[in-house]
Amino acid sequence: MSYLLQKFEEEQINRLTSKKRIPAFRPGDTIKVSLKIVEGDKSRIQAYEGVCIARKNNSVNSKFTVRKMSHGEGVERVFPLFSPIIDKIDVIRKGDVKRAKLYYLRERTGKSARIADRDRGDEADQYALADVVEEIIENKVAETPTEVAEDAAEEKAEQSSVDEKSESSASEAENTDDTKK
Repeated sequence: MSYLLQKFEEEQINRLTSKKRIPAFRPGDTIKVSLKIVEGDKSRIQAYEGVCIARKNNSVNSKFTVRKMSHGEGVERVFPLFSPIIDKIDVIRKGDVKRAKLYYLRERTGKSARIADRDRGDEADQYALADVVEEIIENKVAETPTEVAEDAAEEKAEQSSVDEKSESSASEAENTDDTKK
């Protein structure tokens, strides 16, 4: 029964991530969450920028907490990762922290609440990377070891025939050069 539920959740995640990009981010990163706000018959985008202090990965029920300072007061908001009200998520800064939950920032203000920068390079989107890995695994599982060996033998034969052709054309070119002299 749990297999069916897991398969259903994976399908839902694929459906939800096909419409928008979810970057790889961790606690300690400064992120900007763009929300779709509907007021009556009008719709607008509102940005919420702060430090990600917690993240819970629980398939479709994944969520993350963002904390920002607003007029001297700390404000925290929990967002469902796959919520339809989230238009996009941008990573502004990548932070260097050693904890998964940064609840200690609630008591800190000023310089003690700062998080050091960390250069992690270009990271692929979290769910785009998972799709690529799954495709590679499926392709390797679909091929048996004998099929892999046969493919390798065919590629080697093709390479040797290409090498022979290039050698013969090179020797013909030398012969024509000798006859011209």
